[in-house]
Amino acid sequence: MPNPWNWKTMRAKHAVATRAPEPDALFESRWTNVRGAQLHSRESRHPPLGVTPLVLVHGLAVSHRYLMPLGALLSTGRPVRAVDLPGFGLSEGARETLDVPALADRLADWLKASGNAPADLLGNSVGAQVAVDAAARYPELVRKLVLVGPTMDPRARSMTRQALRWLRGLPRENPGLLPILLRDLADAGLVRAVRTFREALRDPVERKLPSVLAPALVTRGEHEAVASQRWAEEVARLLPHGELAVVPDSPHDATFTTAHGLAAITVPFLDRDPA
Repeated sequence: MPNPWNWKTMRAKHAVATRAPEPDALFESRWTNVRGAQLHSRESRHPPLGVTPLVLVHGLAVSHRYLMPLGALLSTGRPVRAVDLPGFGLSEGARETLDVPALADRLADWLKASGNAPADLLGNSVGAQVAVDAAARYPELVRKLVLVGPTMDPRARSMTRQALRWLRGLPRENPGLLPILLRDLADAGLVRAVRTFREALRDPVERKLPSVLAPALVTRGEHEAVASQRWAEEVARLLPHGELAVVPDSPHDATFTTAHGLAAITVPFLDRDPA
């Protein structure tokens, strides 16, 4: 496994994360009209045929960019699509702030309009909430579900508690992630980010988990503070077909900092027969 703190490793991750909308050896950008807005996705260029697409769903105030190191690793065995939700990354946004169900509706519409349904969904942080809502209400569109560092733990359902958890885990994150996060925040805008945060805090994800019919893998980083072990275990227990795995030496943003470790856990789950 490459050293995530190595300078060459950080440069390589930054390059794959920030290439859009220009194509590179592995990915190209695509825009799909969803309810009158152009949604951007970063898609693997030479996907194998006959394999279910894997759609990566980003978290709060970020975009496809920080998901791309993981996407690059997973694209060798399946079509990978990292979609920017409305108002984030390179996607056009609705004037109003969308809550979690509305974001899930847009994701479902994008899956159908882009020809990627049914798909496997991998959501990180707030993206896990969006993925859960989509899987619960649109089961025909979702084959499997991977929830990476899922939010919102009911025991910490406030801006202050969530921010403190994130700050406690910050020293473990790859420093190369910071400029990418700042760029994503500039794209989304502080107002949209804060309002979306408030909507995510109001989302009762724990009530939706029992309605998810798809096989689901819950992961948390060994050293993360946002998704506690207790909460991750509860998420896996509430899912009818849930299981839990811990990503070794990982913080909250495993998709970027410890992408190899997360991929090593995710691939066997996705390749397993859903039956």
